[in-house]
Amino acid sequence: MRNAKLFVKGSIAVLLVLLLGTVAARADGAAQSTNAPPAVVSTNAPTAAVIEKTEEPAAKGPPLPVHTTEGYGGGAITPTAYLVNPGPKGQVFGLPSISGTFVGIGQGKNVETFAITETLFQRVELGYGASRFGIGDVKDDIKKATGVSVRDDVWLHNFNLRGLIVDENSGNQPWVPAITAGFHYKINDGIDEINKSLGGAFKNIGMTHTDGYDFTLTASKTIAKVFGRPLIISAGGRNSSAAWEGYLGFGDKRSFTFEGNVIYVPLDWLAIGYEYRGKTDPYSQIPGLVEGENDLQTVDVVFMPNKRLSIALVYGAFGKVLNHNDNAVGAVQVKWLF
Repeated sequence: MRNAKLFVKGSIAVLLVLLLGTVAARADGAAQSTNAPPAVVSTNAPTAAVIEKTEEPAAKGPPLPVHTTEGYGGGAITPTAYLVNPGPKGQVFGLPSISGTFVGIGQGKNVETFAITETLFQRVELGYGASRFGIGDVKDDIKKATGVSVRDDVWLHNFNLRGLIVDENSGNQPWVPAITAGFHYKINDGIDEINKSLGGAFKNIGMTHTDGYDFTLTASKTIAKVFGRPLIISAGGRNSSAAWEGYLGFGDKRSFTFEGNVIYVPLDWLAIGYEYRGKTDPYSQIPGLVEGENDLQTVDVVFMPNKRLSIALVYGAFGKVLNHNDNAVGAVQVKWLF
């Protein structure tokens, strides 16, 4: 009940902010000019480093970054320091961005995420991601081992706040990266029911909480011309107590992990990337049912047919996911910038 109330209140707040942002941004854009809105060439946009300043507004850049499965700007599994759809400089509200993501993990396990973000003042990104994790054949293995039938999915509600704290090229220093700090509050709806069905088995191995939070710190730098095209490099750290991003709940032990990504844009309509996310185990294991976590890796291909739409295809190696090795993970995301 507590989680449901928090979810409803948080969702209403996010929707109100996004609605206000859309109205305000469109009104501000209309007041500035009867032509198209100014180009997105903010200090934190990944294309800013490769667009020369001119007296005329430049064209809107490609629709990067995409959304992570947790509902903030980055790749599929890791953040970038660049915020999503920040809007023209001097405008309070950027326009919202929405996405839908499907991840096929294997053995019937899958993740579906709906995400929405809004950026304020070109510096603050608000995001919400509603993510369902279907546990696949883990349900059958639990039934075989215990005789107990559990629910077949859990929901993870991600409330994200990220702030740009250092502008790229600050102080006219071309080596300075953009740096963004993030706070990510998560609520798990479902794992407590499974835990109670199993007589507290998950709690006994350290998954003691149904909500928790991550801190992230990410630096990103765009190298303007690598074989004539932009290369974006991001690296950062995460402090978390989440078990499988929070899909299995949260432990009492917090850990620091490294994560990063590299994105190359060989064509105006195409980006390719590699991501790495370090993992730790804030819990003990139940052999055959809940194994330890392995580091995650993905290769991403993003198609950008226009300045608002992106379609991302992802292939991942996730290692042990609960009861199986899953190293042939496939995902697709469709994202739209208003």
